[in-house]
Amino acid sequence: MKNKILINTKNSNYNILVGSSLISKIGLILKKYSINSEKFLIVYDSKVPLKKIHLLKKNFKKNCVLFKFYSSEKNKNQKNVNNILKVMLKNNFNRSDCLIAVGGGIVGDVSAFAASIFKRGLKLINIPTTLLAQVDSSIGGKTGINSKFGKNLIGSFYQPNLVISDIDFLKYLPKREIICGYAEIFKHSIIADRKFFDFLIRNKKKIINLKKPFINKAIYKSCLIKKNIVEKDENEKNLRKKLNLGHTFAHSYEASFKYSGKLNHGEAVLLGINSASEFSKQKNLLSQKEFGLISKHISEIDKSLKVRNYFKIKDAKKLLKYMKNDKKNNSDKINLILINKIGKVSYDNFFHQKEISKFIRSQIYSI
Repeated sequence: MKNKILINTKNSNYNILVGSSLISKIGLILKKYSINSEKFLIVYDSKVPLKKIHLLKKNFKKNCVLFKFYSSEKNKNQKNVNNILKVMLKNNFNRSDCLIAVGGGIVGDVSAFAASIFKRGLKLINIPTTLLAQVDSSIGGKTGINSKFGKNLIGSFYQPNLVISDIDFLKYLPKREIICGYAEIFKHSIIADRKFFDFLIRNKKKIINLKKPFINKAIYKSCLIKKNIVEKDENEKNLRKKLNLGHTFAHSYEASFKYSGKLNHGEAVLLGINSASEFSKQKNLLSQKEFGLISKHISEIDKSLKVRNYFKIKDAKKLLKYMKNDKKNNSDKINLILINKIGKVSYDNFFHQKEISKFIRSQIYSI
């Protein structure tokens, strides 16, 4: 099984390492990839086992500062970005020093945004500890924080110097978090690779139960799909929009609950993919058979993932408001990524708000 992927973008090149026991080799890894900073700030998720953080810190003889981050969508804000910046300023960090983000997507997004604006950018290493972060948010250079107007509306594009995906971290995750990451793996198969989709259909239980080599292959293949898209469109001008399949719906679902955790990101993405696939079917883009395959797979993962189980008709107006604020929209119309067939999607599909509102209501009404 291959364990290294090289990302080549116009602005930078970096490697993604996928494997086990990588944290214990961090010193050798940094030396191999010429990351020889004098000072390191480790921003780590409070949910990561402390023994893992101590193991990581042991590799730095001096000038290593720890910053514990309490990860939640509510804490993904400017205040916590400022707290990270203050630590680096107080410890006289400069642009040749390094910030290491250890945690899930929220820690990665907040840390990377802080790294991108600290003295106009310092070195950044992502050590994603959730399946979601390993297959999606740690790759591609998107950073972002939330505001009262919506999710990830403030941010930048800033590529890391290295991504280290140690699969050993995944055993500490609850099943709900594994499913959260699996949602993005499933999304990648729909947008780019029918054979990978079929592999997931056959092996989803083994992947969700972290069985090797199935989990390794799922992570590696998912990263490879994202690599091929990011390299062609680093700043999301066109092709990269494909990666937002289901996300216009998903972000509105999350925001409506004020990021409370009642519906986590992966669950919202699965709901969003189901919504996007049904809308694609209604527009005669996706066949009934392939819609059925997608919908059935989501139901097998979690039978409760139905829009009607989370929202009532009175919520439709609120959901539409959040969809209107989505960053992919450049007009009064709503931009959706739609599915032509499994393995192929289209972007820049604009629809009137009235049509989307009618569709949302039909999903809530559906039996």
